[in-house]
Amino acid sequence: MAWANGQFATFLILCPTSFFLGILFSLFPYDYPLLWTAAAPPPDYYTTLETHLRFIHASPPIIPRILHIVIFVGLLGFVLKLYKPSESNMLFDGASLVLYMCGVIVYVSNIVKGLRVVQGGVYGVGELVEGETIVGRGGGGKGGGQGEGEAIGREDSLRVLAASNTILALVLVGVLVLQAGQWYAERKEAQEMEKMRREREERVAGGGGRNNGTHRSPVGKKKQ
Repeated sequence: MAWANGQFATFLILCPTSFFLGILFSLFPYDYPLLWTAAAPPPDYYTTLETHLRFIHASPPIIPRILHIVIFVGLLGFVLKLYKPSESNMLFDGASLVLYMCGVIVYVSNIVKGLRVVQGGVYGVGELVEGETIVGRGGGGKGGGQGEGEAIGREDSLRVLAASNTILALVLVGVLVLQAGQWYAERKEAQEMEKMRREREERVAGGGGRNNGTHRSPVGKKKQ
């Protein structure tokens, strides 16, 4: 059964991971000018990026609910694979679960809070939830007015959000690599076990033939 050998649980892990990687890939064109090129972004780049992020944050409630359901589907897959775990499960699935939880932490601590800051539009000192604040650099710098502090905080906040997307993508790729490594290790182990089984059957067959030959000779002598 698929439940017994972990194939269904692996399916529950790979689908959410690939789903999140697809979302992050769709955000890559927006993150690229901030992190992966030395050229200055276009003049209207930050405004376009903020509009895009605000649109994401203001999406209907069904969108984040689906996202959270997919997150818990991945966790369910890990629970199924780590129930009565083997040595392979403890090594590969345990490390995959650690990476997956790191991705959840990055999502909650950086991405969600970053979207709230962008939605509020206040980057110097922005109140988030229940009195929590983010203090941007340059707010109290020498000769730096409020406008300058907000400009620096704006760029830094958007850059941190883009870097969080990259970190999350690397973490999820690590989950896929570990799951692929587990599949390869189990496949090689199955091949070795099959090879040993065939060699054992060949030895038994060869030994049985010799035993039958030595057993028939006394019978033949008796008949004579």
